[in-house]
Amino acid sequence: MPPTPAAEPSLHADDVRALIAAIEGEFRPGLHDRMLYATDASLYQVEPLGVLIPADIEDVVRAVRVCAARNLPMLPRGGGTSLAGQCTNRAVVFDLSSRCHRLLDVDIERRRCRVEPGITIDDLNERLRPTGLFFAPDPATSRHANIGGCIGNNAAGARSIRYGRTSESLIALDVCLADGTRLTFEPGAARRDARVRDLTLRVCEVVSQHADLIRQRFPKTVRRNAGYALDLVLAQLDAAGGDPLAVNLAPLLCGSEGTLAVTLGAELALHPVPVARGLAVAAFPTLDDAMDALLPILALGPTAVELLDDLVISLARAQTEYKHYVDLLPHPGGQSPEAVLYVEFSAEHDAAEIAAAFDRLRALLPEDRLACHTDAGAMLDAWKLRKAGEPLLHGVPGDRKPITFVEDNAVPPERLAEFVRRFRAIVAEHGTTAAFYAHASVGVLHVRPLLDIKDAGDRAAMQSIAVQVADLAKELGGVMSGEHGDGRVRGPLLERFFGPELMAAFGAVKTIFDPANLLNPGNIVAPGPIASMAASLRVEPRGVPVRVAEVDTFYDYADQHGFAHAVEMCNGAGVCRKKSGGTMCPSYMALLDERHATRGRANALRMAMTGQMSPDGSPALNDAQTIATLDLCLSCKACKTECPSNVDVARLKAEYLALSDRAAGRVPLSRRAVGSVHVLNRIASLTPGLANAFNASRLGKAILSQTLGVDPRRTMPAFAEPLFRQWKRAAARDPGPAASAPRVILLADTFTAFNEPHLALAARRVLVQLGYRVELFLGSDFGRAAISAGLLPAAIDDAAGLLDRLGPMLDAADAPVFLTLEPSVHSAIIDDWLSLKIPRPLADRRLLASRTFAIEDYLETHWLDHPVEPALAPLSADVLIHGHCHQKALTSTAPTARLAARLTAGSVRVLDTGCCGMAGSFGYMKKRYDLSVSIANLSLLPALAAAPAALLMASGTSCRHQVRELAAREALHPIEVMARVL
Repeated sequence: MPPTPAAEPSLHADDVRALIAAIEGEFRPGLHDRMLYATDASLYQVEPLGVLIPADIEDVVRAVRVCAARNLPMLPRGGGTSLAGQCTNRAVVFDLSSRCHRLLDVDIERRRCRVEPGITIDDLNERLRPTGLFFAPDPATSRHANIGGCIGNNAAGARSIRYGRTSESLIALDVCLADGTRLTFEPGAARRDARVRDLTLRVCEVVSQHADLIRQRFPKTVRRNAGYALDLVLAQLDAAGGDPLAVNLAPLLCGSEGTLAVTLGAELALHPVPVARGLAVAAFPTLDDAMDALLPILALGPTAVELLDDLVISLARAQTEYKHYVDLLPHPGGQSPEAVLYVEFSAEHDAAEIAAAFDRLRALLPEDRLACHTDAGAMLDAWKLRKAGEPLLHGVPGDRKPITFVEDNAVPPERLAEFVRRFRAIVAEHGTTAAFYAHASVGVLHVRPLLDIKDAGDRAAMQSIAVQVADLAKELGGVMSGEHGDGRVRGPLLERFFGPELMAAFGAVKTIFDPANLLNPGNIVAPGPIASMAASLRVEPRGVPVRVAEVDTFYDYADQHGFAHAVEMCNGAGVCRKKSGGTMCPSYMALLDERHATRGRANALRMAMTGQMSPDGSPALNDAQTIATLDLCLSCKACKTECPSNVDVARLKAEYLALSDRAAGRVPLSRRAVGSVHVLNRIASLTPGLANAFNASRLGKAILSQTLGVDPRRTMPAFAEPLFRQWKRAAARDPGPAASAPRVILLADTFTAFNEPHLALAARRVLVQLGYRVELFLGSDFGRAAISAGLLPAAIDDAAGLLDRLGPMLDAADAPVFLTLEPSVHSAIIDDWLSLKIPRPLADRRLLASRTFAIEDYLETHWLDHPVEPALAPLSADVLIHGHCHQKALTSTAPTARLAARLTAGSVRVLDTGCCGMAGSFGYMKKRYDLSVSIANLSLLPALAAAPAALLMASGTSCRHQVRELAAREALHPIEVMARVL
């Protein structure tokens, strides 16, 4: 067995200096940064020694050598989404995801590529798209799963029945050993490299000595990822007639959880993209029915068969982002299914193969229980629900959550139905239930019992269930882990499963590679007793419970089951770490920095509010590092929807800043100015020409820069003649319909009233022509700027005053509707006002929200009901639509697209452009300007450059300003386009 390191390794000042001096990248030794890496997607929390972000692969090697010389434990880490705790340790964390993510080479003829460890699966496959090849392993986390992590966990995914695991797609592995030696494991390497030869001979000796036990005790399932993959080495020895020099050790490192070497790069086998794919979603009245149908379905030769149970489906139905995908499921007899199987077929030669496969499936199952798709978009939508299964489960209300500790058992598919029935009985014995989903095709089910790990009784039940289920998997010819690995949660059960002899073999292999036990110590080898699986939990990281402090909040968190639950809602799944697509998380996509991902911010807030950032354990209500981590959050609200756990960081950021201000007793001038934008706009509008000249002058820019932090490269929004004067003149020229006409209230915010009054006038012209009696309500910014700046007392006061003015209109007999022009104002009314502790009846706020519409949404959804039928002269231009972040998060861009299709004879396309990067005042500030531009360059500016002649529609004033400044192009509000064609 390898030596055990000190119980509590520590980092000294000279260690820090040595690491900083050795690398071009960053070393972050501070408590705040360390705690952001103390968790992964598991139950565990272990404070690391420090965080190293290498600039390149050479940095990794230099840092390993420093750590080796100083006897510092090391933990190589990718996306940090491990479910078994193997990404948490008292070690120097090497974050290989941030900068080590290049695609180095593609050999199309030989169907292989070379990559660095930080590249994600989806990013790799997107770059491979022009070649017609793809990397086959596809875990549910493929958007943010790093290749290095896939190797460490031997990831597989839905299609492993066809393509196998990462180990079957790994040709060669570039590594750095714990002593800093660089090696390449590949076919023939043991004959060419003396160090590789020595390692190979010694490993093969251990395997040969234990060959009989390996054959007896290693399961024969397609999916297996427990201990070290000695069976893969033995298979090579057998195939080579016992010649150890023919053995490639690269597969051995698959599933080794960073305990044997640090991955520097990999050569991967690629596969041709299938000619066609088809996806059938089959609905079942019970989980048992789905299990009974599995073997007949497998006989049809699918490339994937995935399971979701009723708990996941019900949670998705309650989610804004995912309820649409539930609607796509079959509902036999109008009933929601209790279980569904996703059955995918691939065509090797002709798309007709898919139709034939569907016909064979229809012969097994009634037509009304099947939904068959061949359209790529429909299949993508269907798969989104399955891929969100794990993080969705964290939205279960109450103290008991579906937790991760027996979620990865693999058994032969023919024993899966029995396994499910007996597993449910075990869980029932402990007074709870479980969620079932995952890879039914290869006998892997991700089963999560509902337990409260804060409760000592449930923690005891956790250990008991784990032991019983491990024994059950072994009895049925299976294994405890199909792909998630051992880590902290299953490592303690390895000896019970494999026996002491094979544990000794694992230890011998560890010693061969890492004699000083510096690489992720305590995982796989010497993992501790069974009771240790309940140690180092994030709710009791050092054996002492940590709880969110009770504070008097500015928001009401009843919709999130209380403030404490909202703070702890992030499970670490890392969906926010995707590099493209959707809106969440714009700052992460631009910076690729854990600190500036939704997960990083959520962790920072949790640490602060549970007292883990304070020496005395009190909540850190004014912590400078936490504020800095929150500072680059654009408050886009995308996480409220796109995060499967609905972690609403925009709300939590505003809350924390308000609590911080209350604790400090003051508010910085720049934030006060931002929160008072409606007052400043009103003042400037008194002399708009003078205000515009000042803002455009060198002196004005300098003053704004020095006093408020506005970047001088920005052009401030121009002021116009106030809306109320222009409205008055317009009403005099055209009073509009009679008093009996339907009444609408146009809610004019401060930007419309003083910067873009032409939008309100266009809205009036359109609504009058459609037969409406239009009234103008001049408001502030409805608290939006104050909310984003965390000035919640001011936002609450503003909202209360506005509600007092709106009250009589709400009570009016003609029940008018309220229309907004600015999406961020709309979101304040329909979202923030419903949860802020505004001293006005919640029923009134809900009524207002129910009768408030974005003007373009109202025009489209009531198209057939307008008092006067619209008469249009459509444009001929192609139209692009850039949706506002709040619009995408809380409502939809679909009505805007449908309206645009009425307004033009050209094409209409909603851009998948994420955030524009301006986000109100965010992009105006010097400290954020460069990030704002970087975010715009992620997708918006390239999309506009690709369609220079198209007309761009954008409802957000910040979006239009960003486009004007950075693309030198005008974007139009939908109401402007409507006014042109009506």
